[in-house]
Amino acid sequence: MTSQNNKASELITRTQGTGKDLVFLHGWGMNSGVFAEFVPLLTQTFRVTTIDLPGFGENHLHVPGAYTVATLAAKIEKVLPDNCVLVGWSLGGLVAQQLALIAPQKVQKLITVASTARFIAGPGWPGIAPALLKQFEHDLVTDYKKTLERFLAIQAMGSDTARQDIKLIKSSMATYPNPSQAALADALALLSTEDLRSDITQIKQPTLRIFGRLDSLVPVSAIDPICELHPGCDAIVLSKASHAPFISHPHKTADAIRQFLS
Repeated sequence: MTSQNNKASELITRTQGTGKDLVFLHGWGMNSGVFAEFVPLLTQTFRVTTIDLPGFGENHLHVPGAYTVATLAAKIEKVLPDNCVLVGWSLGGLVAQQLALIAPQKVQKLITVASTARFIAGPGWPGIAPALLKQFEHDLVTDYKKTLERFLAIQAMGSDTARQDIKLIKSSMATYPNPSQAALADALALLSTEDLRSDITQIKQPTLRIFGRLDSLVPVSAIDPICELHPGCDAIVLSKASHAPFISHPHKTADAIRQFLS
């Protein structure tokens, strides 16, 4: 595995394997460690790069002044390989969709995993209950580790392997630096404020959207509205998966990615 940081102002990336470029972006409160067990399933066919979102993991010192999906995408665009397939999980999927819109010369194909165009629920739009996000914002101020653990528990909820999933995510993430407190709060706010619903209609790249039927953060009732906004996308629903299908069902998720890219 090679780590790369060409300039002090650029994000650190990690790359392994050979083949077509496949780039992974993680979700809120996490780091690229969440992909540690999953990436080796793909490195025989692809050159896989993981990038910690600004403010997280190895990029915990790279916190933009204005923390928005647009500023995150602008920072990540600088280190994206050309003609890559971009895979975004959860919040990372929101950033990946933005990158597909602003950098079509770099993002050849798009894959989102347990992601959406708007995370918070609203009139006619299924999502995370506003009261739950408010509670997370409140709890984050007093005890961020406990808040992260609770968020992890919600992500795995419903999966047959929930307990193992949480344990695996926590141990994989532990090898990376702690996130910036400011980035944690600002990134959580994105889940309440960012709305790409009117933008994803403009995504031209071939797109695969992978969902878990048991996901409580991107509920199954949100899948049809997302696909209506982006009718050109392909969608796969893993019947026994929750919010982290690449952890609970790694082989099925890897197979879905390989099939889409073949």
